[in-house]
Amino acid sequence: MAERVLVTGSDGFIGSHLVEALVRDGYDVRAFVYYNSFNSWGWLDHVATDVAGGFEVVSGDIRDPHFVDAAVQGCAKMLHLAALVAIPFSYHAPDAYVQTNISGTLNVLQAAKRHGVEHTVCTSTSETYGSAQFVPITEDHPLSAQSPYAATKIAADQLALSFQKSFGVPISVLRPFNTYGPRQSARAVIPTIITQIASGARSIKLGALHPTRDFSFVTDIARGFVQAMNCPDCIGQTTNIGSSFEVSISDTASLIAQAMGVDIEVLLDESRLRPDSSEVDRLFADVEKAQRLFEWTPAYAGRDGFMRGLKETADWFSASGNLARYKSHLYNL
Repeated sequence: MAERVLVTGSDGFIGSHLVEALVRDGYDVRAFVYYNSFNSWGWLDHVATDVAGGFEVVSGDIRDPHFVDAAVQGCAKMLHLAALVAIPFSYHAPDAYVQTNISGTLNVLQAAKRHGVEHTVCTSTSETYGSAQFVPITEDHPLSAQSPYAATKIAADQLALSFQKSFGVPISVLRPFNTYGPRQSARAVIPTIITQIASGARSIKLGALHPTRDFSFVTDIARGFVQAMNCPDCIGQTTNIGSSFEVSISDTASLIAQAMGVDIEVLLDESRLRPDSSEVDRLFADVEKAQRLFEWTPAYAGRDGFMRGLKETADWFSASGNLARYKSHLYNL
């Protein structure tokens, strides 16, 4: 009998790719999506045809402890991705981030404890490290919140690990670096650039160009979740997954233009700048621990892998049906 796995945040960018990966691997997937009156399942409405109909959907709210408890019942394992993730919006609505990212995670942890879930993987973010104090960034790097979003994710991570230490609940924390790929929100820089170009713009509006990021293709990240979920040695641990390739936002824009076969100029849009002390200047992952614990390595590694991922991402966004879902002329918080 297939193992039942609950995926919270399954209607989102990474979550929808993760559901696809799990279904293809033969798991019995329960997909937790955010309730809305449109009866929309988010990106799960647009999964690959070989996956569509191959999973159970439950609609609710991660902030409701009673609903979360009911959703967890009967699940052997859980992958917790539900979160508010946009950094700029966290400047405007920090209370919402506390409710969703911290209280929502607490609901997941309490339910995992109550129902004896075999392994719960909680999703962290490289933003918890702040600007790199050394590179590559290992899991021992100090945590430094430079935004309300990062602060809530640090709190959620520590809460999760405390449940493992205090109650012996089998919990681990997976810390992806900057994920990109098809279906990503235009709040992220790579879709922002691609959608502007695909819509015909050649003068591209961006914020800070100097920061560097370790961009990781979404299918690599989804595979990392599945492998971590099946790794008993991960319990009680925090593990990075990234591409081990560092690139500036400026060079990323140039590489995207190259992948799409166009020439662009980049214009500074000051409304897209973070407050000075909030900008994370450098992120570059050390993934040795993931390789050692569950033999994970990125398929889209290095410059060549990044270019391949950018081309696949640009092709998806450039398809007219996909591009129509985005408002490339607006700054998406």
